[in-house]
Amino acid sequence: MIIREKYLKKMIDAKDTDFIKVITGVRRSGKSTLLLMFRDYLLAKGVKEENIVHINFESAKYDDIKDYKDLYKYIEDKVKDEKIYLLLDEIQSVSSWEKAINSFKVDFNMDIYITGSNAYLLSSELSTLLSGRYIEIKMYPLSFKEFLVFNNYDENNLEEKFNEYLKYGGLPAITLIKGNDELILSYLNDIYNTIVKKDIIDRNNIKDVALLENIIKYLFNNVGSPISSNKISDYLNSNKVVQKSNHQTIDNYLNMLEKSYIIYKADRTDVKSKSLLKTLGKYYVSDSGIRNIILGFRNINEGHLLENIVYLELLRRGYRVNIGKIGDYEVDFVAENPHTIRYYQVAQSISDEDVRAREIRSLENIPDNYEKIILSMDKSINNDYNGIKVRNIISWLLDSEE
Repeated sequence: MIIREKYLKKMIDAKDTDFIKVITGVRRSGKSTLLLMFRDYLLAKGVKEENIVHINFESAKYDDIKDYKDLYKYIEDKVKDEKIYLLLDEIQSVSSWEKAINSFKVDFNMDIYITGSNAYLLSSELSTLLSGRYIEIKMYPLSFKEFLVFNNYDENNLEEKFNEYLKYGGLPAITLIKGNDELILSYLNDIYNTIVKKDIIDRNNIKDVALLENIIKYLFNNVGSPISSNKISDYLNSNKVVQKSNHQTIDNYLNMLEKSYIIYKADRTDVKSKSLLKTLGKYYVSDSGIRNIILGFRNINEGHLLENIVYLELLRRGYRVNIGKIGDYEVDFVAENPHTIRYYQVAQSISDEDVRAREIRSLENIPDNYEKIILSMDKSINNDYNGIKVRNIISWLLDSEE
């Protein structure tokens, strides 16, 4: 088992605090394995095995735990005088589970860790019930750096390995079946179908499955492009893809897709005023392999997919990421954390003078002194332009985190 040190460290740092630790992320991104890693850590630190209660609700072994009362009774029977470390995996399958969690905090000496594959885990009801008492640890598929480690790759022929990463994505299990395209495609297809059926269709009782699937295809095909429910509706109606769709239904479906973590939305922000703009955000897919299994493995090196890779990497590095608007110009990413702001432009190549001028112009118009960076696949262009840095995407992905 290869340790995903960044996420494990977050769990260790939060250990024995009064907060409930909530680990979220798309299905098969590694949450269950992370709990096992943390369990091994606890055992190595001398915690007794009987003081660790680990339940994976995807196992038939726990089918009898249907609701919060069943869960409370099961855990109550295992509680002893010593502190219990409670690890609950894919807890969203237990009805009203949050009531049990709240009771555990009141009734027992317990350190609680839970995982889930949709954002309903942190619904308004739960947030109210556990207000100020939980920490969210967001988990993502493998970064490119992790992808190399999991595949036991060295840093030779990096562009070829990066293309493999773009093609198949970063779900950890992919690295166990590398070299077998048929198995990889079957696995990615199964993951996609599970997310759509379990986390979206079944959970939300969706009737118009065809509309949902066409919205997904539209989003996947327009990664990194400004999108609104109006644009989606106009496209679907004008192309007679489905029977007439309405904006409210599309907005609802977009919200459901976000909550399943299959897509992320980046809002637009006015760079000068720092205010969020309400229209034309952009959507990015949680894993390029999931995107490619639906659209086909074409154009995998296109600019928008590179943009998707950069967006996810910025999230991994702990930034809040928005799209920037500066007058008539757009900045691909405004990345902000408590310490700094960074501005990024992403392009396939800036070897063409006009393209280079366009990418530079957007950044030059920003009236502050925070770092401004252009990322491209170019290997030979490493110049700075009036303080604007130019970096190769692959090198940037392999750097120590900023």
